[in-house]
Amino acid sequence: PDALSIPPPTPAIKLAANGMTLLKPIFALEANLQAAVLGAISKVDKEAVASDIATLKNENDVLIYTYGLSPFSSEAVSILEATGCEYTNIELGKEWFLLGGEGSETRVALSKEVDGGATSLPKIFIGGECIGGCAELANLVENGELDEKLSKLKSTKKGSSSGKPNFFTNLFA
Repeated sequence: PDALSIPPPTPAIKLAANGMTLLKPIFALEANLQAAVLGAISKVDKEAVASDIATLKNENDVLIYTYGLSPFSSEAVSILEATGCEYTNIELGKEWFLLGGEGSETRVALSKEVDGGATSLPKIFIGGECIGGCAELANLVENGELDEKLSKLKSTKKGSSSGKPNFFTNLFA
């Protein structure tokens, strides 16, 4: 679909997402403390977590890390759904305070992927590059840049042809 067919982001969610940046220092402190405690208890391998993120970024044209109960994650998923693109959704947990050791360490590792180190989710990767979260995705929609970014990817849109020969198509050609 062209940029005009992607519905605009929900204004209240976009406003709240933009406002979350004010709380970034508090969230960063909390996320690092949570990861240190739960990661140590669970004996999480930080290098393995970083390796998993790198692998998933390379294997998926569009990748999103979410919380299941987060309105920001839900909004971002809705935007991606509206584009019709294929994407992979990795739900770290229902919400930040319900994360275990690995989810907590993943959250902190993801913060290193974005300028400013925001620990909030969602984190969205397009073509291996972290574009940020819900507010940044909404801005791409509003600026008409999301469709442009998605059109550069090798993956097909949901429901689109794979380009492989089809017996029935060739039969009537």
